Amino acid sequence: MSYQFADRMAKPHRSFVTEILKVTENPEIISFAGGLPNPRFFPVRELAEATTKAMERDGRSALQYATTQGYLPLREYIAQRYRQKKGLQVSPEEILITNGSQQGFDLLCKLFLNRGDGIILERPAYHGAIQAFGLYEPAFETVPLLADGIDPELLAKACQTPGMKFLYTVTNFQNPSGLSYSDARRGEVARIVHRHDIMLVEDDPYGELRFQGKDLPTMRSYLESAILLGTFSKTVAPGLRLGWVCADREVIEQLSYAKQATDFHSNYFAQMVLHQYLIDNDVDAHIAVLTAAYKEQAATMLSAIASYFPLEVSCTRPDGGMFIYATLPGGLSALKLFDQAAEEKVAFVPGQAFHPYGKGGDDSLRLSYSTLDGEAIEEGIRRLGRVIRRNLS
Repeated sequence: MSYQFADRMAKPHRSFVTEILKVTENPEIISFAGGLPNPRFFPVRELAEATTKAMERDGRSALQYATTQGYLPLREYIAQRYRQKKGLQVSPEEILITNGSQQGFDLLCKLFLNRGDGIILERPAYHGAIQAFGLYEPAFETVPLLADGIDPELLAKACQTPGMKFLYTVTNFQNPSGLSYSDARRGEVARIVHRHDIMLVEDDPYGELRFQGKDLPTMRSYLESAILLGTFSKTVAPGLRLGWVCADREVIEQLSYAKQATDFHSNYFAQMVLHQYLIDNDVDAHIAVLTAAYKEQAATMLSAIASYFPLEVSCTRPDGGMFIYATLPGGLSALKLFDQAAEEKVAFVPGQAFHPYGKGGDDSLRLSYSTLDGEAIEEGIRRLGRVIRRNLS
């Protein structure tokens, strides 16, 4: 049979990272490629206890169809945490539970994007967002990241492009760069998009993984109409596949309609178990353990980079999250290095994965330190440094 796929599949943004991860299936590979939380810290016992408790208390409801917007006590928990941690006055009616924040991208596209509409992305940008947005055939406009956030002058220029719908941004420990927006830059960005009547979508999967510096407000503190995406994948466990969208009630209502056409509702059983875990345990203490470990791992990677990489290689120095972004000298290609590094049994993600249609980033690469111990990090960076030096000689 000759399949006739939809036009939108003609140029899909296939997951470059998924293809790269196939290389890392070899257990001898030291992989800096996957942006994964460290499974050593998954609360296995606590989640098992929460599962038993939730099932014994209300198992029949947990296994039944449920409301699209999500388990009310979980939405109340998220809203309360926004109030306590961020000073945001958010109600449960402004929260929609999704299958990870990745589903949030898809639902927002269904709600707001027509073919050819414009999306402003940071350069570099999160590859999962590029992939999700790309299926809706938008016109991408990329604006470079500076040390303290997106370039405001170029952002203002991009906002003037006809048909521009929204800016997608990761303000805390961005994937892939590890960079964060300063307080001043957040306010400036909010003023720019408000002036040009552009929506702002802030994705914050890493915000609670800060290991140095002070916590900063969400973009909704500067712009009331900002849409926020959150997830439990980085702080509890990604296998739960639970995230959320926080937005005005009108937006949440429309997103709920869009979600009903996809899956009726996210896993209600998992929502009830997660909520039980959250109320029974000290989540902040758990996150403190994560951030202490990631701080040590990031410091180990930066120290190894200083020891083994050529001085011409520059890299970011994150205050949290999971990533360091390196820029190679002299037009050296990260794609070329990838194959050579694989022969040395070390893997990373070339920067092209973080640009629409792979157009850009050839001289850069992402390194994740989150899943490896100090010894593996140092050995992997030593191997990668050897490959880089060989190509510069």
